[in-house]
Amino acid sequence: MKIPEQIPLEKAGPILCAGITMYDPLRHWGATKGKKMTIGVIGVGGLGTMGIKLSKALGHKVVAISTSANKKEMAMAKGADVFVVSTDPESMKEGAGLCDLILNTVSAEHECSTYTPLLHYSGTIVQLGLVKDPHTVNQISLIRGRKTMTGSHIGGIKATEECLELCAKHGIVPDVELITADKIDWAWETLSISNKDAIRFVIDIKKSKENKDFMPAE
Repeated sequence: MKIPEQIPLEKAGPILCAGITMYDPLRHWGATKGKKMTIGVIGVGGLGTMGIKLSKALGHKVVAISTSANKKEMAMAKGADVFVVSTDPESMKEGAGLCDLILNTVSAEHECSTYTPLLHYSGTIVQLGLVKDPHTVNQISLIRGRKTMTGSHIGGIKATEECLELCAKHGIVPDVELITADKIDWAWETLSISNKDAIRFVIDIKKSKENKDFMPAE
């Protein structure tokens, strides 16, 4: 794949991961066809912020969904039009039926059924975050609203090329922090606690090789 010259290489890597992971379900469920939709994004992290940016660039109304209000300011700055706090009954009530499509990036233990009330009639929620335990499905909510729960993995070559072109056209890049390889453990520990800034850590291999104590010469 050709990386468009508008995209710095250190920011291209996460597009080939987080970017395409969010773009492919948008593409598959009709959000790249020109029809205006309301797209919900659960989780305002590295995946979620890319989902917000891509959905906004495609011309859709974007609903950011989080368990707390702490990320509202960041979500709105990334392009969200509406912010829903999933642990606040009043906020969930205000967001009921808003979304045609929801991209669920949450990888912590949670119940997918929590978010189905936010779907419009015939809406779809796409599972992207991985959790080890099964979800409990509320069939009544699905049946009455003809709603769908499904999943998506990552995109193929054509979809990835489309994603790169879209990002280049609209100046969409992940929020990254360049680190050297000796900071890998630190980055892992940081992400295991919180990713409040939705940062993707990118390893600078060339600079890392200059540290002979960490990477001795062959």
